[in-house]
Amino acid sequence: MMNTNLFIMCVEDEGEVLETVLRDLQMYEDHFRIEAAQSVDEARQVIEVLLKDGLRPALFICDHKMPGTSGVDYLVELSTSPQMSKAKRMLLTGQAGHQDTIKAVNQAGLDYYLAKPWKPGDLQDVVNNLLTEFVIHNEENLLAYMAILDGEKISDAMRNRSLSDT
Repeated sequence: MMNTNLFIMCVEDEGEVLETVLRDLQMYEDHFRIEAAQSVDEARQVIEVLLKDGLRPALFICDHKMPGTSGVDYLVELSTSPQMSKAKRMLLTGQAGHQDTIKAVNQAGLDYYLAKPWKPGDLQDVVNNLLTEFVIHNEENLLAYMAILDGEKISDAMRNRSLSDT
């Protein structure tokens, strides 16, 4: 297993949906620590521990309709935090209305909106694209991610980096 300092946080209050998301993300476990929470308050507690352990967020996958703080409001909150703002943000919901979606895009810098129910493979495709973008812009050692993410995009980024170094 690869030693990683990056994490993916999934926030979903419905247990069955959360299990499905976690199952879809299993393929990334060797390269990213995957954490889950069933509320925003729980996510805040888990993230506090992860940050103390020196981990950095790569991706937040968040449902919208949850008890307490909504997913959109949480994504807006994350976008204003210096420690969280570089991470990709994805809203995964069947409940967000037009205004909520606009708020997520405009105020939370939402990177992707995936409607429930999604088709098999859709979540993995989106996550793959978002994580590939994240590592290209935030990681030094891209080679470590070639096998699990979009190898072609990572290869292009590595080539571009080496050209800009000359």
